[in-house]
Amino acid sequence: MTNATDLLLIGGTLLLAVAAHGVGQRIHIPRVTLLLLLGALAGPELLDLLPPNADENFGFVTQLTLAMVGFLLGERMYVKDLKEGREALIVSLVVTLVTAAFVAGAVWLVTSNLPASLLLGAIATATAPAATLDVLREAGANGPLTRLIYQVVAIDDAWGVILFSVCLVSAELLMGNGGTGLGSLGTGIVEVGGSVVLGTILGLPMAWLTGRIRPGEPMLLESAGFVFLAAGIAGLLGLSYLLTCMTLGVVVANQARHHVRPFRSIDGISEPFLALFFFMAGYQLEWSMLPALGALGVAYVGARVAGRLAGGHIGGFLAGSAPHNRRRIGACLMPQAGVALGLALVATDRLPELTYILPLVIGATVIFELVGPPLTLIELRHAGETGKGYEESVDDD
Repeated sequence: MTNATDLLLIGGTLLLAVAAHGVGQRIHIPRVTLLLLLGALAGPELLDLLPPNADENFGFVTQLTLAMVGFLLGERMYVKDLKEGREALIVSLVVTLVTAAFVAGAVWLVTSNLPASLLLGAIATATAPAATLDVLREAGANGPLTRLIYQVVAIDDAWGVILFSVCLVSAELLMGNGGTGLGSLGTGIVEVGGSVVLGTILGLPMAWLTGRIRPGEPMLLESAGFVFLAAGIAGLLGLSYLLTCMTLGVVVANQARHHVRPFRSIDGISEPFLALFFFMAGYQLEWSMLPALGALGVAYVGARVAGRLAGGHIGGFLAGSAPHNRRRIGACLMPQAGVALGLALVATDRLPELTYILPLVIGATVIFELVGPPLTLIELRHAGETGKGYEESVDDD
């Protein structure tokens, strides 16, 4: 049986996810964190429990997982809800700019390297929609803060990609690689714009078909078909499959007559993929890279935390958010994962002189993926938005 090892890995990981869920409820730690830790312990640099090349299909699992996560996040972006949409846009933009400014300033103080400061500032704005979504689902979160988190996470990576494109152009010009600067800016604009256009083109027929093929019945085949088709076409065209699937979800959420059904269908099949995604993300951790953090790593992590918290306060104030949302939204945006690593890979490829960017971001990402989800869960509990709902708030606000 040629795929016996793969089946053992999948089955074992899913059972570990079940155990992590039970243990996490008892010790109040999200299963995301536990799965990352278990994967890291099973990795080749520690216990080495898995066979060689066990992670060779991780890229495919990542694309499937983030495609579904992007689509599910799109459900939270109701265009007609102008007040909430305005709040999320303002908060996400301010958090992005403040985080970038804090991190760029801290890196400049440590390295006096302006190109590295710009790039790391832009990379720091990326979040981890998969980890955040899993925490919200696991906690049964519901309420004003939960809705704001969903909306901000769904759009802030778009701001981050745009900002990174601009910073990459600036860094290349500062380091004497100006010939590729305008090309980088154009690539960033095409990626974001093309992803939105593609998601819209596929979203319109998907919204029209919702509930028409088999009225009243589940829509798993249609939903999964459109989501994976969108991700595949985006990959072939060199676009962002995450942004494409987010746009697909936004269009369906706002145009379909029975828009709840396709989202529940995708939600039902995403959990196994999320479990595999987080376990294998931990498995791929290279512990030998962690010492590379040093003073620069401390500055990066500390500045990102401060930028998130300050940005949440400022953005919430400018958007007219409730006081308890202003205090908590920044802390709920700490997780960081695949998008940040992807940006770091692009930066390293375009500017190989800055070799320390990739190991720095890898190490910092591990820290934020371990600390971020529990922090999000704590803030949701303090806001009274877990379990039975936010009506039974434990906060005094």
